[in-house]
Amino acid sequence: MAKTYITLTGTRHYHGKEFLKKGMKLRLEKEPDNEFDKEAIKISLEGLGKIGYVANSTHTVIGETISAGRLYDKIGDTAYVKVVMVTPNGTICKVCKKSLRGEE
Repeated sequence: MAKTYITLTGTRHYHGKEFLKKGMKLRLEKEPDNEFDKEAIKISLEGLGKIGYVANSTHTVIGETISAGRLYDKIGDTAYVKVVMVTPNGTICKVCKKSLRGEE
């Protein structure tokens, strides 16, 4: 299966993105009770908490990364990603293969 990438967005509302480095492992967690987006997936860093969300809009998804809506049913309640690249418009992360349903 091809590698799956997402865009981490919204970091300016939390702790910024200056601390993000290539290779960092981040945790995804579905937020079905999110009042703004029923397919919201928050992104957290151990010891810091919520740092942003998986992009879910054509305005925030970068390049060929997939939106939260496209990822939502491919993962369980939680999943993990690794930072690949930090850009001015968002952070690109690769979804860990073991986090995808049906993948081992």
